[in-house]
Amino acid sequence: MCATKIVATLGPATSDPATIEALFRAGADVFRLNFSHGAPEDHRKRYDALRDVEKRTGRPVAILADLQGPKLRVGTFKDGPVKLQKGQKFRFELAKGDGNADRVTLPHPEIFAALSPGQDLLVDDGRVRLRALETSLEHALCEVIVAGTISDRKGVNVPGTVLPISALTDKDRRDLAFALELGVDWVALSFVQRPDDIAEAKKLIQGRAGVCAKLEKPSAIDRLDEIVELTDAVMVARGDLGVEMPPEDVPTLQKRIVRSCRRFGRPVIVATQMLDSMIHSPTPTRAEASDVATAVYDGADAVMLSAETASGDYPLEAVEMMGRIIARVERDPSYRPIMDADHAKPEATASDAITAAAAQVAATIKAAAIVTFTTSGSTTLRAARERPEAPILCLTQNTRTARRMVLCWGTHCVESEEFSVFDHMVEKAVAVAKAEGFADPGETIAITAGVPFGTPGATNILRIAWV
Repeated sequence: MCATKIVATLGPATSDPATIEALFRAGADVFRLNFSHGAPEDHRKRYDALRDVEKRTGRPVAILADLQGPKLRVGTFKDGPVKLQKGQKFRFELAKGDGNADRVTLPHPEIFAALSPGQDLLVDDGRVRLRALETSLEHALCEVIVAGTISDRKGVNVPGTVLPISALTDKDRRDLAFALELGVDWVALSFVQRPDDIAEAKKLIQGRAGVCAKLEKPSAIDRLDEIVELTDAVMVARGDLGVEMPPEDVPTLQKRIVRSCRRFGRPVIVATQMLDSMIHSPTPTRAEASDVATAVYDGADAVMLSAETASGDYPLEAVEMMGRIIARVERDPSYRPIMDADHAKPEATASDAITAAAAQVAATIKAAAIVTFTTSGSTTLRAARERPEAPILCLTQNTRTARRMVLCWGTHCVESEEFSVFDHMVEKAVAVAKAEGFADPGETIAITAGVPFGTPGATNILRIAWV
């Protein structure tokens, strides 16, 4: 019954059907398939297990395919890892061959094309920092700013630079085709630098799944509102952001991204290292519990578990702990004033006016639930943007919509038949609210829908009904 959702990543520790069902029953709402790891058949088995859970429980399950994105890496070293000293000169080259203490191959011409003197290169998640002294289309001579050891195929980041590279590699395109064939509900796009990356993905996906932009590059933050407006959902990839930006900037960026998503009515996931110590410990640190709580207070739609559930020793406990933190925050008397104080004004449309009115009416009459009838999900998204006191019941005849809306804050999705008579719709809303445990006899519900029925985005009716 929590409003904030939990995203759980599946992996070696959570691949068997019994464990996957246990995670769902423990409170996981959305399941992430990480295409950076595992073979396609591994993901197919997990997907099939999730759809079996859906059939057994009668509840829609949302599945998110997370694409790997471009991985920029150095080449190999002839004599093993090389320790770089501060002030030392070191050369990155397009030319092939094993590296040594003075040079290494960097097989990415896009980096050399974008690099200029004075810019930094980060190696191994920022553990080693170098500054370019001279550059060309085939090499970069650098000075070591932060000393450290470089070994084979370590990752490279170029902070503050928009690289002339697509967010979709050949591997991503193959993985995307496979994920869409499976029938995933969301696709998370890595390495987003600009709105064009979202447009490219949407052109390939053609509405078969929602696009979730992973914000992990500083260049994406420079065009934040454009990206949020164009995408269907956002993931705050704090680990990657923290590599290219100072750690002290990440918390404020998290709040800025969440605010932008709430303003545009886009679901937002806060991710990375939320309960990191629970990979090997049955309980989190108090700081981690506070971190999860902060995301909930910010109004994030979902919080995500990565290695905690994919490869950790306590995946079930991690989901249960996250659920307890969410529930405790949402019971806090200060939570509701925070939600009410920080949400966008409705747009000057009939649909937004009706949705905002529904939230206000529901609060005034203490309605047990707000019931939204939707085809595309837009009516439910508008309701979730208001962050109402009452839970949101999303009724739709579209299976894909029911699954996709599971990600949204405060929503409980139920598949329903299509209606042509409004009174029948009201009767169904009352019956579902009662059957799903949201309303008791004598309580009221607020209903929003659009007429003519089945027209996406045409929310134009608000009705109060008694159970």
